[in-house]
Amino acid sequence: MRLIGLTGNIASGKTAVAGMLEERGAVIVDADVLAREAVSKGSPALEAIRSKWGDDILDDEGNLDRSSLRHIVFQNQADLEALNEIVHPEVARLREREIDAAGKRGERLLVCVIPLLFERHLADDFQAIVLVDAPRSLRLERIVRDRGIDETEAMKMIAAQMPADLKRARADYVIENAGTLEELEAEVEKVWGAIVADEVSSLGASKI
Repeated sequence: MRLIGLTGNIASGKTAVAGMLEERGAVIVDADVLAREAVSKGSPALEAIRSKWGDDILDDEGNLDRSSLRHIVFQNQADLEALNEIVHPEVARLREREIDAAGKRGERLLVCVIPLLFERHLADDFQAIVLVDAPRSLRLERIVRDRGIDETEAMKMIAAQMPADLKRARADYVIENAGTLEELEAEVEKVWGAIVADEVSSLGASKI
C-alpha cells in the first residue's frame, strides 16, 4: 500500500484537498479527526489535559472546550508543546490502527492528513509528501472569517507553525490554493495524475 502524507499550514486548504483526493479514490486518514477521538470524553488524553490545565478547559458536559484550551496554549509555546506531547502519541497510535486496517482491506493508496507532519519529524514515514499552500495573508483572512477567531490569536496560530517556505523545499508535490475552487480542482488533478503515474511506475519496477 502506498502511503502519502498530506500537510500544510493552518487554513491552507488541506480538508478541501483531502476531499478531492478521496473523490479520486484515495483513502483518507485525517489527524484532526483522530485528535478529536483522542481527547474524547473519558479518554486518558483528556484527563491528562484536565489535570494540567484545570476544569476550565471542559464544557458543561465534560467534553473538551477547544476554544478555552486554544486561548491558553497559543499564549505560551511551552504550553503548546505540552499539549502536543499529550495528544500526538495517541493520534499516532490511532493512525497506525487505521493504516493497518486499510492494509488488511487491500487498499492501494492511503493519504494521511497531518498538519504538523514536518514539525513532528514524520516525513520519512511516507513514500511522498503533498503540501497545500496559500499566502500567509490569505490564510489569516480565512481563519478570522471562517473560524470566528480574532486576528491577534489567528496570527499566533500561524506563527506557531514552521514557515511554509521551509515545507515547500521538502515536499514532493505542492498544491497552490490561492484562487477559486475550480483552480484548486485543477491543481489536485495534476498532482493526483503524478501520484498515480508514480504508483504505476513503482508497480512496474517491482515486477522486473
